[in-house]
Formats: sequence, structure tokens, C-alpha cells
Amino acid sequence: MFTVIKRMEISASHKLNLTYPSKCENLHGHNWVITVYCRAEQLDENGMVVDFTRIKEAVKSRLDHKNLNEELPFNPTAEHIALWVCNQIPQCFKVEVRESEGNTVIYEKD
Repeated sequence: MFTVIKRMEISASHKLNLTYPSKCENLHGHNWVITVYCRAEQLDENGMVVDFTRIKEAVKSRLDHKNLNEELPFNPTAEHIALWVCNQIPQCFKVEVRESEGNTVIYEKD
């Protein structure tokens, strides 16, 4: 089994739509760290699990320096972002989204 790990840093803003009062309901930004884990038993015709550039294009180019509420069709919680990232890359099985030093979400496919 081969595993590829791609770590990216993005700057993006969001505001959360919550059922309780929170300062996160106001537009604010983070320097997000997103780590994507992909795996395959067999390498493709290029000798790769997935090209690192493909991962970057699927994630960073879509989210960096953006308002996530305008780019994504859901309430942009770290949990939803992790699920969305995982669904962008077929070989992906795990995503870590860190929105600040102490706040990290991990999504793993079953």
C-alpha cells in the first residue's frame, strides 16, 4: 500500500451559521493548514498514487484567499471542509483541517 501526504496552508475567511450565539457568526479569517492523505495499492501509469499538483489544484486553488461562505455550498465548519476536501480526490481517505493552533478536525472514510 502506498500513501501520499500533501500539506497545504491557505488563508481564507468564513462565518458560521449556528443555532447558538457565537463570535464565529461574524466574518473572520484563519490561516488554515489542510493535510490530505491518499492511498492506493497500485501506482498509476505515471508511477504515482496521485500527483501532488492535482491535490493542490483541487483544494488550494479553490479555497485560498477566498470567503468560504461564497465558495462552498454548505455551512463552512472545519468538519464540513474536511469532508468536502476528501470528496474532491478519489484516492483520499483522510483529511486534517487545522483552523488554528488548538483547533483541528480529522475526517476519515470508513
